[in-house]
Amino acid sequence: MSTPETSRFVRLRVELVLEVDDADAVTKAALRRVADDSGMQADERAHAENAVAEDTAEALAHLVDPFDLVSEVPGVELAQASWSSEPIDYDPDSPEWDLDEDDDDVDDDEEVGVG
Repeated sequence: MSTPETSRFVRLRVELVLEVDDADAVTKAALRRVADDSGMQADERAHAENAVAEDTAEALAHLVDPFDLVSEVPGVELAQASWSSEPIDYDPDSPEWDLDEDDDDVDDDEEVGVG
């Protein structure tokens, strides 16, 4: 049931906090990913290799691909994606890391475009 008021596009917001136990393994995997990217120009590859080698968060950004999150979901096609990563100070017991914090002012039905 599709009406002119109903958009076919949905913004899916995902926030992940990852604990890196082996930064060297992450860096090596990201360097392999950069090396295997045949569509990357030489100067872009050199820049990516330097960034990945210097920053674990940058290495993760090269390894985590939003397309992988939705590629096997039937009936959807990724229209646009952006993502970033940064080192953070994380305390799972702190109330500032409450996952429902952003949802307090928004009705759940509005958030997903239902209703």
